[in-house]
Amino acid sequence: MQVRQLMNTNVVSLLPDDSVSHAARLLQRHNVGSLPVCAQDGRLRGIVTDRDIVLRCVASESPPEETRVREIMTRGVVSVTPDDDVREAAHLMAAEQIRRLPVVENNRVIGMLSIADMARNHAFDMETSKALSEISMPDNPYNKK
Repeated sequence: MQVRQLMNTNVVSLLPDDSVSHAARLLQRHNVGSLPVCAQDGRLRGIVTDRDIVLRCVASESPPEETRVREIMTRGVVSVTPDDDVREAAHLMAAEQIRRLPVVENNRVIGMLSIADMARNHAFDMETSKALSEISMPDNPYNKK
């Protein structure tokens, strides 16, 4: 099965110059844990997670209203294409210890694929379980960080 068959196409994204407080409100409003950060032309520049906000902004006592997303976002984001195989995406999530992947086509974000998307499709129970287990392990042998 291809990523396009499971991905969520209702993508909410941020601009690098958006405030961290705006990012937090969008995360809450859309009940998601991360948002892609895109340039004006839709090209992926990074990703910001609820964890980025807590560790890189709140914990360092930076004012969320004044801090820009570009200052706390994760760069060098791993992504997949809509034509990639879902099993390969699950392996990538496990190896990188991430729960969500931006789906990029023609250098633009067109969707997001999450562990939850895979879990809802019971055809990938084994891959989802294995990926989540490896993501959650503190000393994941696949972790390249």
